[in-house]
Amino acid sequence: MERGPWREAMPNAFGTRRHFGPESAGMRNNIVLIGFMGSGKTSIGRLVAQRLGFQFVDTDAIVVERVGMQVAEIFAKHGEPWFREQESAALRSLGILQRAVVSTGGGIVLHPRNRELLRELGFVVWLTASEEVIFERVSRNKKRPLLQTADPRTTVHELLERRRPLYEGAAQFTVDSSSLAHEAAAEAVIAEARRAFSWQTVA
Repeated sequence: MERGPWREAMPNAFGTRRHFGPESAGMRNNIVLIGFMGSGKTSIGRLVAQRLGFQFVDTDAIVVERVGMQVAEIFAKHGEPWFREQESAALRSLGILQRAVVSTGGGIVLHPRNRELLRELGFVVWLTASEEVIFERVSRNKKRPLLQTADPRTTVHELLERRRPLYEGAAQFTVDSSSLAHEAAAEAVIAEARRAFSWQTVA
């Protein structure tokens, strides 16, 4: 069963904190980044991992390595549902991971079981940005499979509207990267993770 909503939301200087109930105790020492394409998960995740001395893991990269094709090729040859199956399998394979920063694909939250697995894996951070900023960022990459439509801007809007409550429901902390440099966003994630895990140092 999927867990219920967080008890409260608390804004701070960098984002919004959502609290688990008692089941958050004993959370594994991983930081899990979720969010829409173009939200900075890979770039910010690598910075966080480097500064903490953690392993960096990317679920899309796991799928690409296993399948032997780039994500756009997988979508073209096998379709989105098949890709989502491989994405879920990649997430399940991380069950014993510790001391890692995990960057996930933008659609990983679509499956309810994935949302449970994300929470079991570690401290879940939603990296978000305004729709305008996201569209400007994703427009730089013409190979994104979900944007191969007649009206990519409308596609971004519709996907965001569908996914936003799923990201919000899965996350314990949210960082809006619209106007933050990657370094500042990474520091915000580290500071909140240190609080969540009761770390005394960031190393």
